[in-house]
Amino acid sequence: MSKRSQSIASMFSTRAPETKSIDPDAAGAAKTPRVASASVRSMRESFSGFERENEELRARIGSGAMIVSIDPALIDPSPVLDRFEDDADSTAFQTLCQAIEERGQEIPVLLRQHPFAQGRYQSAYGHRRIRAARVLGRPVQAMIRVLSDEDLVIAQGMENSTREDLTYIERAVFAAQLEQTGHSRHVIGRSLAIDKAELSKLITVVRSVPPETIRAIGRAPKAGRTRWAKLAEAMSDIYVVSQLRRRQIQPDFQALKSDDRFVDLLRLATRRNTPEKLEHTVLDGRGRRIASLVTTGRDVRLIIDPELGPSFAQYLENRLPGLVNGYRSSILGETPTDSVLSEGPGSASQTPRRP
Repeated sequence: MSKRSQSIASMFSTRAPETKSIDPDAAGAAKTPRVASASVRSMRESFSGFERENEELRARIGSGAMIVSIDPALIDPSPVLDRFEDDADSTAFQTLCQAIEERGQEIPVLLRQHPFAQGRYQSAYGHRRIRAARVLGRPVQAMIRVLSDEDLVIAQGMENSTREDLTYIERAVFAAQLEQTGHSRHVIGRSLAIDKAELSKLITVVRSVPPETIRAIGRAPKAGRTRWAKLAEAMSDIYVVSQLRRRQIQPDFQALKSDDRFVDLLRLATRRNTPEKLEHTVLDGRGRRIASLVTTGRDVRLIIDPELGPSFAQYLENRLPGLVNGYRSSILGETPTDSVLSEGPGSASQTPRRP
């Protein structure tokens, strides 16, 4: 049979064609490595492809290019919060919950892997959306990025700077907290997109106004830099601070809205700092003006009429200790001191004074 005939027959034959010089065992041994090598190579290529896809997926998630669903129970807030929660915020929050429930979460939040708790996340912004998702029992739509501490606060602040509802005092407290946690003013300025001068004013307000007063007032949406600076300036008077503290705990004050609470305390503070000026003219028995008594808050000045001259002022000075003793004795009921009343120029310096 020719070679061609043998080849055609082998295609249909159930018996392997005869071979003259090939050892079957050797042939099998020769073929096995070739088959195994091809399978391993194919598997390696498959695994390499999967790994490349996983790396690309991780890169996309890490860069924030991909939005993922995260259980809100796994998300912790940013180390520095940027807004207050008060009575007005509760209404706005309910509105947000209703919008997410009806239309879904339209804007994703920004997260990073928690630096200290494996498997958890830390939010840069979107805290209210996270809270709403937690209340509604639904996952949070989020972008996850690799963020340092500085990156986190810069992203948080820049997102906040575009929000019109973040109030002046919320920005001020946010800036002060960032400084307290060790961030430089350069980073804080970048975070809030403001210059050094404006940042200094923000932090000055928070340092001047006691924390309990800021908490008592709340967000105060209508109060801007000018009025907060005026309140901060008034805090240099300890008497004003004590007056405001007493006012803050009164039930009628606490029942006011945030803006009204601010106006109430500002009015009280500035009234104490700029009291009404009262002037009373002192007349003698003939109806002639002899002096003016000017009262400004706790300060009282006696202005002697120029016609009486310096001699009357000296005369009055010598008799002041006796006048004070008479006042303390007859009005206050105190025991008078042993003051010596001396007449004549220079005698006032010899008059004993009450310590």
